[in-house]
Amino acid sequence: MALELIRNPSLSERTTLGLGGTAEVELVVHETGDLDELAAFLSRGTLRPFVIGRGSNLLVRDGHLDLALIRTATPPGPTRVEREGDRFIVRCGAAQRLPGLLGWAEKAGFSGLENLTGIPGTVGGAVAMNAGSYGTSFGDVVTRVRLWSPGQGLSWVDAADCVFSYRNFACPAHPGKSLVWEVELALTETSPKEVRASMRATYEKKQATQPVTARSAGCVFKNPEGKAAGMLLDNAGMRGMRLGHMAFSDLHANFLVNLGGGTPAQALELLDMAKSAVREKYGITLETEVILL
Repeated sequence: MALELIRNPSLSERTTLGLGGTAEVELVVHETGDLDELAAFLSRGTLRPFVIGRGSNLLVRDGHLDLALIRTATPPGPTRVEREGDRFIVRCGAAQRLPGLLGWAEKAGFSGLENLTGIPGTVGGAVAMNAGSYGTSFGDVVTRVRLWSPGQGLSWVDAADCVFSYRNFACPAHPGKSLVWEVELALTETSPKEVRASMRATYEKKQATQPVTARSAGCVFKNPEGKAAGMLLDNAGMRGMRLGHMAFSDLHANFLVNLGGGTPAQALELLDMAKSAVREKYGITLETEVILL
């Protein structure tokens, strides 16, 4: 299968927040043979490459952007690789939906991912952002990552040789930007019943405190050292703050939601208002967790 090329893709249709203009092109990589074509396209250097995933952590501006969106379409479905004591090594492609992986782990009785219940996006995005929730980070269960970059091609890298930090991932062996192609995870064998109960408890907790069904991009600000961004925003009066059709959630002040018909300009103005409010009250400058394009 050849590299798939889509002209003028809509970013509002490719992001969970539902905002953004158009990119110049989207390149969909279906198999390893397509990576040579991708390298040739990127070598022209006329567009900014950006790996889009499911667009669950993005706030995109309006207008036409000089972007080459890159999306992997690796075969779905995790597979068991081998057993190591009470752990199973599980392999899945970067395009695997994170909720789908958790559903598969539940049925198989594999534990380790339950606290990530309710996080949208793909496995590749979970690696790139080191997605986390309730004390669990995706990097905690990663054993190897298969990365691709135009200069170095495709190779497996042990997790010990990567750096997983707060909402960030880096690999010294692949400096600069690289594409996550596959990942291997170490999960513990328990029972479907136990995994299901843990996932249900996590989801119910999130449902009570976060807008899990709203159009959002997740938490928009990183937690400062020793502080919770949501608490700072709440105390600064930003919970439920609305501008046009964009608002900070009534349930959680660190979730920006599109109420329907919101615009990037409204979203960006709300972010500026929130940063100013927290800076004025606490002297702390919040750093965005959501990626601004």
